[in-house]
Amino acid sequence: MAVVNRDPLTAPRRTRNDAFLAVGVAVLAFVFALLLDDGLPLDPPGWALLAGAHVPLVWRRSRPLLVLLAVAACVTPYHALDYNHAVPIPATLLALYTVAATGTVRRSLLTAVVVLGPTLVINTFTNPDGALELLRISGWVIAVLFFGVDARFYRQYVASIVERAERAERTREEEARRRVVEERLRIARDLHDLLAHSITLIGVQTSVAAHVLTADPDRLDRKAVAQALDDIAETCRTARGELRTTLEVLRANEMSVSVGGEREWVAEPGSGSSSGSWLGSSDGRGPLPGLDGLGALADAARVAGAEVELSVHADGVPPSVGAAAYRIVQEALTNAVRHGGRDDLTVRVGLRAAEGTLRVTVTDDGAGQVASNAVRKGVGHGQGVDGGAPGFGLVGMRERARSVGGTLDAGPSPTVGFQVTAELPLPREEPS
Repeated sequence: MAVVNRDPLTAPRRTRNDAFLAVGVAVLAFVFALLLDDGLPLDPPGWALLAGAHVPLVWRRSRPLLVLLAVAACVTPYHALDYNHAVPIPATLLALYTVAATGTVRRSLLTAVVVLGPTLVINTFTNPDGALELLRISGWVIAVLFFGVDARFYRQYVASIVERAERAERTREEEARRRVVEERLRIARDLHDLLAHSITLIGVQTSVAAHVLTADPDRLDRKAVAQALDDIAETCRTARGELRTTLEVLRANEMSVSVGGEREWVAEPGSGSSSGSWLGSSDGRGPLPGLDGLGALADAARVAGAEVELSVHADGVPPSVGAAAYRIVQEALTNAVRHGGRDDLTVRVGLRAAEGTLRVTVTDDGAGQVASNAVRKGVGHGQGVDGGAPGFGLVGMRERARSVGGTLDAGPSPTVGFQVTAELPLPREEPS
């Protein structure tokens, strides 16, 4: 079967194999010449013509048409001299099969016409009354050519199956690599949102505690210091719980990959490490919050000293969209608290679902000019404005929006401060 499936024009060691085949066919012809009696016995010219008809078979796959012509050049005078007609038939049929198996259907039809014409003419002169013999010769020629064409079509069919299988394998590997890249970006976004938010709050709360300690040491407000430290501890516990949740989801993905035997991620792309629309348990474990967690974000920003006005008018938001909106608000609040630049900072957060779109707006009245300059320089609000290394705040928010098919714009607000606006499409409900 492998011999049939292999392309005869590119098969390895084809000349050597054809040489062995030509020797075998020649031996068979010589045996027929000694045993069969179908015409005049072979004399030296007959043996020479018979041997000459088998030598070209060594190159039958390299030059099929030339080999057929060389075989015909020896066989035609052989039959014309009325030697044993059955002896050179195997060599002739092998040359015909090779032409049909390595060429097009049109070439096979032309070969049939070219071969049958002289054959019928020669047979008419050598055997005028052999109508049945003419029919038998024509049938053999047509059958061999048909068999060669059929073998060629079967070989092409097998090659197409193999090519489709290889293409599917390449596509599957490319898809697996793409999913791995997407998963790495998703993990990076999750860790950035989680750590940047928590570390920013801890930094603000630590500054509050340091200010209380150094403002008036003689009249130390122990209650304020204790409250600031408690807030820091609570922020650390929340960050630790969310980090544990993220790592648990990643380990669950790793276990599913090991069990399934394929590198395939379980989490939905763009949905967050464990996107959901409910709050986690009291110890910080469980699914990361969606829209229901916005209140906790607002409270955390208030503890950091910002006045947050939260307005949510959205019901039935899918978990993936809710998780993206949550992360966008989280990053926007983090940037506002970090770069607001004023003690009486006010941040307005609004979410409204209308006309199949969830619109998210986060506006602050902080240092709008600083933010504007940062955006114009390509740094972005909350991305190294203070001279540090550039971050990925705006990039992460835009990736969050794109992960659910939405868009995000960020820049100075028309009046003062900075504004982040995102439009996230909601799936349309099927009419009942």
